[in-house]
Amino acid sequence: MPKLNRTQIKTARVATPEWKLVSGPAITRTFEFKDFVAAIRFVTRVAKLAEKAWHHPDIDIRWNKVTLTLATHSEGGLTEKDFNLAKQFDRL
Repeated sequence: MPKLNRTQIKTARVATPEWKLVSGPAITRTFEFKDFVAAIRFVTRVAKLAEKAWHHPDIDIRWNKVTLTLATHSEGGLTEKDFNLAKQFDRL
């Protein structure tokens, strides 16, 4: 899947407004839950979606907060895969 250019990234971000663009480039979002157990449940659901898509986010767990970061490393940037998966994570 080809890497997106700046204009394409700007357009794709409209559908994922909670995700921030960071250097790399990559997109990242932090989800907050009531406690650690709820955060881990979310991560389990993320893992199932990621495995099905064969596209895996970087995951940082801090008690009740889970930060996901997406980039397509094989392409050296962002692709449609990243934004498609971000939208699926948002629906969880």
